[in-house]
Amino acid sequence: MTTEVLCSPAVAGSGADRPSTRLATRLAFLVAGFALACWAPLVPFAKQRLGVSDGTLGALLLCLGIGSVVAMLWAGWVSARHGSRPVVIAGGLGVALLLPLLSVADQPLTLGLVLLVFGAALGSLDVAMNVHALAVERDAGQPLMSGFHALFSVGGLLGAAMVTALLSVGWTPLAGTLLGAVLMLVAMAVVAPRLLASAPPAEPPRLAWPRGPVLLLAGLAGVCFLVEGAVLDWSALLLTEGGLVPAAQGGLGFMVFSVAMTAGRFGGDALCARLGDRVVLTVGGLLAVAGFVLLLVAPSVGPAMAGFLCIGLGASNLVPVLFRRAGAQTAMPPGLAIAAISTTGYAGVLLGPAAIGFVSQLASLPVAFALLAVLLGLLPLCAHRVVARST
Repeated sequence: MTTEVLCSPAVAGSGADRPSTRLATRLAFLVAGFALACWAPLVPFAKQRLGVSDGTLGALLLCLGIGSVVAMLWAGWVSARHGSRPVVIAGGLGVALLLPLLSVADQPLTLGLVLLVFGAALGSLDVAMNVHALAVERDAGQPLMSGFHALFSVGGLLGAAMVTALLSVGWTPLAGTLLGAVLMLVAMAVVAPRLLASAPPAEPPRLAWPRGPVLLLAGLAGVCFLVEGAVLDWSALLLTEGGLVPAAQGGLGFMVFSVAMTAGRFGGDALCARLGDRVVLTVGGLLAVAGFVLLLVAPSVGPAMAGFLCIGLGASNLVPVLFRRAGAQTAMPPGLAIAAISTTGYAGVLLGPAAIGFVSQLASLPVAFALLAVLLGLLPLCAHRVVARST
């Protein structure tokens, strides 16, 4: 086998299923979520420091996504050729060292370049940690991906909460990001020696376009990430324009969604082990679709929050299952398959909010959210095919 996920006996027997290896993998996911969330509260400070318009700021923010997407293709190839360990370490150290620079860049060009490299480090870490997680899960012989992805969500909550709290009590952006960088460097010091040491394949794979079942997996992952990005960027407006909550409470929907998704991922591995990936994709997709329906017909804030709860719980394990199926298919090396899925996912996050705005302008925001429900309906419809084609 020319893949890292299906480890050679020597690699698999070197401790892939040790508790320390699982801890290292969880911490890698935690660092990725933490790093991304630490940047989010700094955006208003960056705009004020640079004195730029919303349009210029939007272009600068796009640099992060561009860096991530470009690096993901590279990271998948390097992980397939040399193993995921060096990419995880380089990505983790990169986001830690670059984070403070985001708080002091005082020229648009400087911030754009730092965001580009920061995005590249984050994208590389994203792909490599998923490739590594697949290897650990395969060696363990039981579902673990949902738990790993739960730590990404936890990292996001911790990073946003920490930086927001520090800024609220008077810390400067530089001081807050330096503390965040130190915490991530400590975490990476724990991670590095505990990662799998994987031997490269005899025939290193070349970069290739997604093919076979990976095309389907990538498309469905794009839908899932599109939904997450839409809820992040547009849920507050949906609630406030619908008269369900005042402007100050517009973020309640995303908060409920985030907590539900994190909780759902912590229980996802047990569900997948007991019910199987096909059932989890089917039931999860249907629950998320039902959540959108409930949200769109909600007459008051209570049912609307119940809708966000259903969306978060239903969608929580869809992406981890799709990543696991990428490791099971044989049409492409898993490293390249993971890169394809991650790249499509980021494209959904980047392009999705703009597409929602376009549909909203042509019709309405509720219509745009209804289309998201239709797209999510593809998950239960394709669940059997996903599992059958990636086995």
